[in-house]
Amino acid sequence: MNGSLLGRHPVQWNFLLLFLLLIALVAGALAFDSGLAWLGKEWGREEYSHGYLLVLVALFMVLQKRSELHLASPADRSTWLGWAALLAGLLALLLGRLTTLHIIEHYGLLMVIFGLSGALLGWRGVRLIWPGLLLLVFAIPLPPFLYNNLSGQLQLISSQIGVAVISLFDIPVYLEGNVIDLGVYQLQVVEACSGLRYLFPLMSFGYIAAYLYKGPWWHRLLVLLSTIPITVLMNSFRIGVIGVTVDRWGIEMAEGFLHDFEGWVIFMSCTAILLLEMWLLNWSRRNHEPFREVFGVDFGGNASPGAFAGRPLPTAFVASVVALVIAMGGMFALGERQELIPTRQEFQQFPLTLDGWKGKSQRIEDRYLDSLKLTDYHMADYLSAQGDWVNFYVAYYDSQRSGASAHSPRSCIPGDGWRISNLETQPVPGIEIAGHPLTINRVQIQKGDNRQLVYYWFQQRGRIINNEYLVKWYLFWDALTRNRSDGALVRFTTPLRPGEQWAEGDARIRELIRQVGPKIVAYVPE
Repeated sequence: MNGSLLGRHPVQWNFLLLFLLLIALVAGALAFDSGLAWLGKEWGREEYSHGYLLVLVALFMVLQKRSELHLASPADRSTWLGWAALLAGLLALLLGRLTTLHIIEHYGLLMVIFGLSGALLGWRGVRLIWPGLLLLVFAIPLPPFLYNNLSGQLQLISSQIGVAVISLFDIPVYLEGNVIDLGVYQLQVVEACSGLRYLFPLMSFGYIAAYLYKGPWWHRLLVLLSTIPITVLMNSFRIGVIGVTVDRWGIEMAEGFLHDFEGWVIFMSCTAILLLEMWLLNWSRRNHEPFREVFGVDFGGNASPGAFAGRPLPTAFVASVVALVIAMGGMFALGERQELIPTRQEFQQFPLTLDGWKGKSQRIEDRYLDSLKLTDYHMADYLSAQGDWVNFYVAYYDSQRSGASAHSPRSCIPGDGWRISNLETQPVPGIEIAGHPLTINRVQIQKGDNRQLVYYWFQQRGRIINNEYLVKWYLFWDALTRNRSDGALVRFTTPLRPGEQWAEGDARIRELIRQVGPKIVAYVPE
């Protein structure tokens, strides 16, 4: 059979193809059920609410090529490359299920879709439909640690440009981190105002627009990449407009319907700017065509009902469907792996009176808790007998598999208006935590004449980790081998008096660490 399965009659072949596609769809959906359920939950967030639409657009982009696909006869060897890609996606599914990390399942699903397409159509066919398949990448949410870092950076940039806009109207304004101080009112540029809820949909629209635009490849690339500065600038402009209207007419200008309506206007303005950009790019060409001819929806030609009939059904495609069915059965047999949550003491029992230190508990505001998504925390100011104080903060997560994870101080510190003047990783001689020598990230920060010293590390399932990327690696490894993803961020902060040396701040932080270090293990289990 030369590596292919042949139907005896065109109608039978078409029916067999549709039947196998239906089996692949059902088996794939059931195999990836937990990842798809989580994906649907993420698509309920404003940043990713366009996810459902992207699936429909991707399907349309594939169907656009239906009249060309029947001319691309798949080479049997290239279809087996698709089968290999599908197996790699199923391996990612297994790893995602074992580690209970949905992001791995999501990318595994993309690999399965690419692989199944390659197994059916071969390399020639995939070359025709790859833009539609690639669009699905925009429907997958970013990993939480990348999202948090990107959001923090965009908040700072948007705040700075927004303040510049406000200053154009001769309004006295002061910026401290991501807090815009108008005197009477203070506006905080929170995560929701970072611009990500515009960036992700606009990048998806920019990709679709670049696909529909029939211009040089570098024009298309420019259209896609320009969505980033357009989003940042327009979101900053929106923040500036809010600041001006709040100064003129009160704080209600930054709340309720007006706030949401401004967001809708800004997004529509961004799409208009993209369209204008494509018009200008087309106009700049020496032999430019009418814009309606270079940008528009092409519904594609019609393939005749028997266009695919009589063609060999690749064995790799049948093998891929069988692999999906086996994977579905395997996932049912494996079941939902319940993550182990270790027993521990709650931080409300953490002592406030230590040898030579007295602590006073501090509370994190609800708006910050909503962003941190932590399980438990302890934050207190400890005062020494000499009158020196150190803030001790530890944020604990019983699970970090589904978007909740420790936020790195390196990303959060600039949001409060502090500037990092020095950052280094160094061991702390003579101090151990849970039997491990302590190595910390030491950060010197300044805000005007004020200086503070910060120590922090990530205490994760018996490890002391200083690198944020190593945290993610061990999160994956321990979820796979130990079925755990709990962990904590531990941080100490002390202010320095005028003329005081950094070494004096080091001494008091290390003294408090000696007091609390042995006690942490009961609250952050190994």
